Amino acid sequence: MLRVKCLFFAAYREILGTEELEFGLPRGSRLAELVELVRSQPGAEALPASLAVAVNHEYALADTELADGDEVAFIPPVAGG
Repeated sequence: MLRVKCLFFAAYREILGTEELEFGLPRGSRLAELVELVRSQPGAEALPASLAVAVNHEYALADTELADGDEVAFIPPVAGG
């Protein structure tokens, strides 16, 4: 079993009602599986279909294998001008 901490910023924090969640996953789990766990949380139906996600401060793809203690950030779109 591995433990992964998820961080939520700005609009995602508002949608989920928290800035942080921790999940336990089987060893060998991929980022896509974690995203599905996050999407199963109350209120998560408001998350967009496509999410930018970083694992340990680096943008990551759905097939990224997670490790015990990873920090996963869900980053909302940023508009600027």
